[in-house]
Amino acid sequence: MSEPRNTPKSPEFDLAFEPAHGRAVPVAEGVERITVNNPGPFTFHGTNTYIVGRRSVVVIDPGPEDEAHFSALMQALGGREVTHIAVSHTHKDHSPLARRLKAATGAVIVAEGPHRAARPLHAGETNPFAESSDMEFSPDVALADGDRVEGDGWTLSAIATPGHTANHLAFALEESGIVFSADHVMAWATSIVAPPDGAMGDYMASLEKLLSRDDRIYFPGHGGPVKDPPAFLRGLRTHRRMRERAVLERIRAGDRLIPDMVKAIYRDTDPRLHGAAALSVLAHIEDLVEKGTVATEGPPRLTGVYTIA
Repeated sequence: MSEPRNTPKSPEFDLAFEPAHGRAVPVAEGVERITVNNPGPFTFHGTNTYIVGRRSVVVIDPGPEDEAHFSALMQALGGREVTHIAVSHTHKDHSPLARRLKAATGAVIVAEGPHRAARPLHAGETNPFAESSDMEFSPDVALADGDRVEGDGWTLSAIATPGHTANHLAFALEESGIVFSADHVMAWATSIVAPPDGAMGDYMASLEKLLSRDDRIYFPGHGGPVKDPPAFLRGLRTHRRMRERAVLERIRAGDRLIPDMVKAIYRDTDPRLHGAAALSVLAHIEDLVEKGTVATEGPPRLTGVYTIA
């Protein structure tokens, strides 16, 4: 799931992608991708499901409850044993089909844990992404950072990457240089960080964690591969820092309300996406309040009034 882009401030995004809906496409040795036909402003051409392995496999992010995608996935599996189903996070475009796939194959579902917000809801606050969250999800095995899942000729390592959601994991395919980066890092757009589900401080720390690694390619949850992870990660970090500076500049210029900041910062963005943009601004403001740079009365809210501390 992506945030609205502000093109002049963005890293070098790659929008070239052929989804091949309903068909398994080889993307690396022992790795196939099937893209769900669920395109949209936050999902690009659809959610990517990955099959890793040859004789017995792990399915990464089986996707939404979608009959056509389930049929395509079962056809692509071709009777191979599915030992594990790895789920990166619990938005409804990634996790719900895990239950049906488990029932069909007997595979073990592995993930960080059930859906949860990055922080408790404030009094009177509602979670704008509650309808997008798979609250029924519960893994058979909970994975912590660095935990491994092994199969026939493959090993996945869990990389805790909270920020987009509190329970977000990326998965490294050991000895390959491949990371399945899900919604944390995508080639086509930046990931949305929307409180209370997500947290900007967590997101930035997760970027730094990935920058400390030496991976050669990312296969994300939407769109095509990130072919130069270090350069792209640095671009994302710069983008977020520039967005933070833009928020501070708007407050210094006299904007006190998030809708006013959004109109200025996202003036070239489709107004239909301004609601998501407001959540992204709130995520930056939460981080700035935590750092003591911005002040407000009470906890940061979409309706809050903000000043420089």
